Amino acid sequence: MTRRRQIYEGKAKILYEGPEPGTLIQYFKDDATAFNAQKKGTISGKGVLNNRISEHVFTLLGNIGVPTHFIRRLNMREQLIRQVEIVPIEVVIRNVAAGSLAKRLGLEEGLQLPRTIIEYYYKDDALGDPLVSEEHIACFGWASQEEMHDIADMAIRVNDFMSGLFAGVNVRLVDFKLEFGRVYDNDYSRIILADEISPDGCRLWDMTTNEKLDKDRFRQDLGGEVEAYQEIARRLGLLPEGENTVLDMAEHRKNRGK
Repeated sequence: MTRRRQIYEGKAKILYEGPEPGTLIQYFKDDATAFNAQKKGTISGKGVLNNRISEHVFTLLGNIGVPTHFIRRLNMREQLIRQVEIVPIEVVIRNVAAGSLAKRLGLEEGLQLPRTIIEYYYKDDALGDPLVSEEHIACFGWASQEEMHDIADMAIRVNDFMSGLFAGVNVRLVDFKLEFGRVYDNDYSRIILADEISPDGCRLWDMTTNEKLDKDRFRQDLGGEVEAYQEIARRLGLLPEGENTVLDMAEHRKNRGK
């Protein structure tokens, strides 16, 4: 078996050279980090669940016309994706006060915001991914004004769709992170959605109990991380009822392929 060339390793994923020019293989790890990697750990099976959840959400977004880097899932932990030039901005969409927003502005966690807020953070671990304005983005040339319009429009569209998707399974979409990338056609480039959408980058609360079903369980030492991720997969119809482990999930998929 030919050893694949590693292109990049991040906190939660590894990117390998793809089988065709312009493609990459995205591998989902079980590593968990919080507070800009100051806290580290492992959530067994997280990579399998995030791969499946992200595939599901990206496929649905593609079906409504949102351009993404996702091509297809290859196996339990890997996806084939389009290679993009990542815009060095994390886009955070907030519907409910939580996390750094609540702390920064002294808001009660769980407060429904009067309107959705989009925030931008410069992607630099050494600096702690600082909050930046559109003025900073324009000044330092991280993205053009046209690209920022496309990013904001897509972020709102994704938020509208995902809010409805999760509300349909009794989950409140509190906030979430998106990343975008450029794809080139000769001298022309366009913005598409990249990275992943999973409980790693979303705050997801049960609508009835406010139970946290996301990585905040790891951040806040609440325990039950795997069960929370599995619950999201189960509610989305990705993990059959009665199956409680990632191994069950793997066995189910193997049997279904017989």
